[in-house]
Order: sequence, then structure tokens, then C-alpha cells
Amino acid sequence: MKILLTGATGYIAQRLLPALLSDGHQVVCCVRDKRRFDTERFNNKGLITIIEADLLDKESLKSFPADIDAAYYLVHSMSSNGEFSAMEEESAKNFVEAINTTKARQIIYLSGIVNDEKLSKHLSSRKNVEDILASGNKPLTTLRAGIIVGSGSASFEIIRDLVEKLPVMVAPKWLNTKCQPIAISNVIQFLSGVLLKEVTFGQHYDIYGPDILTYKQMLLEFAKVRGLKRYIITVPIMTPRLSSYWLYFVTSTSYPLAKNLVESMKIDVVAHPNTLMETLGIILLPYKEAILIAFDKIEQNLVLSSWKDAMGNTNLSKDLSKQINTPQYGVFIDEKTAFAKNPEVSLERIFAIGGESGWYYADWLWSFRGFLDKLFGGVGLKRGRKNKTIIAVGESLDFWRVIYADRTEKRLLLYAEMKLPGEAWLEFKMENNTIIQTATFRPLGIAGRLYWYVVLPFHYFIFNGMINKIAK
Repeated sequence: MKILLTGATGYIAQRLLPALLSDGHQVVCCVRDKRRFDTERFNNKGLITIIEADLLDKESLKSFPADIDAAYYLVHSMSSNGEFSAMEEESAKNFVEAINTTKARQIIYLSGIVNDEKLSKHLSSRKNVEDILASGNKPLTTLRAGIIVGSGSASFEIIRDLVEKLPVMVAPKWLNTKCQPIAISNVIQFLSGVLLKEVTFGQHYDIYGPDILTYKQMLLEFAKVRGLKRYIITVPIMTPRLSSYWLYFVTSTSYPLAKNLVESMKIDVVAHPNTLMETLGIILLPYKEAILIAFDKIEQNLVLSSWKDAMGNTNLSKDLSKQINTPQYGVFIDEKTAFAKNPEVSLERIFAIGGESGWYYADWLWSFRGFLDKLFGGVGLKRGRKNKTIIAVGESLDFWRVIYADRTEKRLLLYAEMKLPGEAWLEFKMENNTIIQTATFRPLGIAGRLYWYVVLPFHYFIFNGMINKIAK
């Protein structure tokens, strides 16, 4: 079968794609920028086709092949700044218009559980998208999930941050809200299982795990699995805004995502039982087992995808390739070189930089810069990296985004996503056993120029130390 996969660089799609390939399907991966798709990760035997299309741009959707059998709609904009519900509505309408012209026999959509009478803005938008997708001439199968538990998922990483960083939590009363978490492996089984199964056409199903828990119980159970003793005190006086800031500063989430999550967490997300699991022969994993599996993947360095790699509304979201060549005019440049005593080791250090490896010199200053970034509404330094040794284009790396990564060419280029009065790039490359480390800053107005001169002494200290550590 020929399957269209939208959101192909997203958290869910990167988990679903291997399952579709193993079943022998041809998969057309729909992405906004081909450079963000890492084909080398998949043993696809020629089964993957990549097309560039932006669901907010009708003209680009003409690239949808006419002969597809089914399409997955795995797109959302909850992490974006601004009016995400309007973006989601427009994307869905454009998608329906485009998919109606194809031979597709089914659309499969992953939504959220919407059983409460009062829905959050996020869940209302998901339901609106579902209604739009159902209005087309293709049968829709909707799978509605609550909290998804898996290595790299937003929910898992937020819970992990809270539990591992805070021995005592003074938390909002929404921690007593009920939810029904589901393991990511079960989500993928449901998504692949309903594919072209006619009994599911025109139907919607809640998908869920066997445990109904409050968020407080989820945190405490997580702590028990990790062998940690944690205490949680809930207070009724924490406003949604304060709750959002609390979640934003303590965890690696962005503020827009924290704000939307807090609004959703005030509403019970409990499933309506159904027999889809029996129909598809799926065995549901308990919450505790899902956590153990997630940590097993982390410890083996086998995290396939992360929510942190979603780019949202950054300057790079539409065309990563335009940033490959750093600007040469109207910029400040700090270039340093060093001879690599052991080139292979130095190259490994370059491609392992950030995350748990740190920045090799004055890590406390990097952490302080990350803290300042959080204060001003930036992403901070807590995003880390998905894999300790492997890095791909489009992935997040602390408060940077990977623009170019090629071990053969011995070049790594990062773009800053921290709050800055301008734009910044950090590049590492090796030529004839010489490491060339270049920091480029394009200032925005007088504030940008003042910023550069203020941080220049720190750059001299940090960048000299960093390249020397890499070279030794």
C-alpha cells in the first residue's frame, strides 16, 4: 500500500514510520524541509519518498501523489506562539481539499480524548480539526489519546524533569485531575492496526492504558520506579499563569506549550471503553511498565524521536537550507583554530557536544546563560539532545538547532534559538587536522551591537577553553 505520512519529522510519525516500513508499505513522507528528514536512520529498501509541503500553503499540497491508498494526519501547532487553533483549522481545511483529489480510501487522525463537557482550548482545537477532516469525501478514523508515555514524549520528559529535580513539590490543585496514560508502543500499534481496516472507517475511538491515575499519582509512581522519595503538596491558590511559569522554569518545556498543557490538565482525560484493542489484538501496557521501557531506551541510547525537535514558529521552520551558509557581511565573527592532536577523538567530541557531555569548558557559564534565557522567555539549556553521539539536521541541541551535520565533511553548524537581539550561529569544522570554530552574530540594531561587546570578554574565555578541550 502507498501511505501519505504528514508531520513525518514529528514525535509520533518517527515512531510510526518503522512500523509501516516493516509491514512493506510504500510511505510518502510529507515535510516542510527535506533536509530535516534523516533517511539514513531507516532501512527503507526504497520504500520512502519525501515530498516538501506546508499545510498552510495550498499550492505546496499539489505535491500529494494521486495514487495513495491512505493518509495519516499527525500535525498540530500547540507548541507555537500565537493563535495555534486558527493555524490548525487552516491546515486541516487545506489538507482535506488536497486529499479529496487523491484516490485515498482512509484518513487516520491522532487526536485527544474529548469526553469532558468543558474542553481546553487545545482539546477544542483537536475536536475542530477532527470535524474538518470528517467533512471531506474520504472516510476518517480518529484515535483519541490522553497522556502518551514514552522516551522523548513531552509528557514523559516533563514528568521526568519534575520528579528528578524536585524532592518536594508545591504544586497546583490540578495535580488531582484524572487521566488515563497510554504507552507510545500501544499508540503505534493502534495507528498501524486501523490502517485500511474498513470496520474503523468513519469511526472514532478513545485509546488508553489500563490505569486511571491523577497527575499526582503519576508523579509519585514515576518516583517509585526511579527509586526516589518525593513529596507533593497541592495548593489551591496557584493561578493558571503562575502554574505555566512554574512548569516552564522547572522543566524543559517551552512557555507556549506549558500554558496549553496547564489549561488541558485542569480537565479529566478519561477514556470511554471500547473493544478496538480486542479487534486489533493489542495488549495494553500498564503505566509502570511504560516508564521502565522508556528508560531502557534512554539507557541504551535508542531514543527514536523527541518532542523537542518540533520547530514551531522559529525563523527556521520553513527552510533550514537557507541557513547552511552563514552570513559574511554585517556580522561579528569570532573564529578560533587549534591543531587536533587526535583528529578522530576531536571529531567525536564535536559531534557529542551539548546535552550530558556539556560544552567542555565553563559549563556553569553555559548554565547561567540558559537560566537567563528562561527568564526572558527563551528555550533555556534544558532541552539537551536526543542521542549522546548521533546528531541529525533539524534536531534541538540545548538552546541551539542543528542546521548541518556531516561527519564525512567534518562539519557541524548550529543556529541559536535563545533570546537574542539578533541571530547567532556556531560552527565546527576540521580541515587538515585543524579545528576551526566560528561564532557568527548578526546584530539587530544598536541593542544587538551593544550585546556583542558586552559578552565579548565571556566569549574569549569560553570559546578559547572549548576549542582547546576539543583539540586535546
